[in-house]
Amino acid sequence: MTTPQSSGPLADLSAAGVSLWLDDLSRQRLHSGNLAELIRDRHIVGVTTNPSIFAAALKDGESYRKQVAELAAQGADVEDVVRATTTDDVRDACDLFADVFAATGGVDGRVSIEVDPRLAHDTERTTAQAQELAKIVDRPNVLIKIPATLAGLPSITAVLAEGISVNVTLIFSLERYAAVIDAFVAGIEQARANGHDISKIHSVASFFVSRVDTEIDKRLDAIGSPEAGALRGQAAIANARLAYQLWEQKFAEDRWTPLAEAGAHAQRPLWASTGVKDPAYDDTQYVVELVAPDTVNTAPEKTIDAVADHGVIRGNTIAGTYGAASSTFSALEAVGVDVTDVFSVLEDEGVSKFEQSWEELLQTVQTALDEAKQG
Repeated sequence: MTTPQSSGPLADLSAAGVSLWLDDLSRQRLHSGNLAELIRDRHIVGVTTNPSIFAAALKDGESYRKQVAELAAQGADVEDVVRATTTDDVRDACDLFADVFAATGGVDGRVSIEVDPRLAHDTERTTAQAQELAKIVDRPNVLIKIPATLAGLPSITAVLAEGISVNVTLIFSLERYAAVIDAFVAGIEQARANGHDISKIHSVASFFVSRVDTEIDKRLDAIGSPEAGALRGQAAIANARLAYQLWEQKFAEDRWTPLAEAGAHAQRPLWASTGVKDPAYDDTQYVVELVAPDTVNTAPEKTIDAVADHGVIRGNTIAGTYGAASSTFSALEAVGVDVTDVFSVLEDEGVSKFEQSWEELLQTVQTALDEAKQG
């Protein structure tokens, strides 16, 4: 396996214990050699996908035309085509990352695929589809994405209990993150009881970042006071730093000790939604301000390029920040931001956005199917 450049911000990020994953996947990336190039040159050691990413990828009809035509000839419906095209891309990406997977002992080299977001509030169907996706992709380095909704929590436990590695997505609040970690630990306990090799099971918890600032900044602007204005752009990083503190605390608890001794790997925090939405902000801030060991940052290529170009990696930027991060939330409450409501709105919006992207994906594929049948 070739080694990426040994100097520069991306190398510094890797040396600081951050696994950098690309938040994007398409057949064009796979076939053009672009993804292989990012692995080779940009310290990319994993990939995340979501319904929005696949909706964008499938719009590039040329890359998928041959497969869609073949499936159409076999009588496949739109759901069949979506399942086949997305799982084929994820399987091919898993194979591309096989060397990274082997070199890191299964920690990295991971590729994520998400259950149908329309199942976000249906525990049994989420669990069933997660198991089905794992079987279809059939690669040890796949991660099945399950949302951190209340209905998703029991699915996280059930899927891990089957020995399947999981990426928990759409986490916004510390309260829900604590529940996610508990669901993870319960899943590892059950996997061990079921006779699975728990050293082979890996998990990440995707804690969303930029969307927190987007929602809270909007509320601060509506409040309009100087005190509120001074808090713009501070909430997301503070929230993620407090999540890391919670991670340290939860995996130091007695319940985790026997599992760690049996070879279990702690579920790593993953910083998601790390592309900056507000152009007034530093385009590297959701990377450079969230550097700590045993974390993952999944970023769009634009953000990765920005970090490579002018990011300044200052070592661990989370240690020693917990007091200030907590004070940020006290100040937000003091100016009138209902933080609990913020996180509720963000979860609802997150599920809704992915559902909309999924519907868009289905429409794109249906159009391609119709064209294939006519052609």
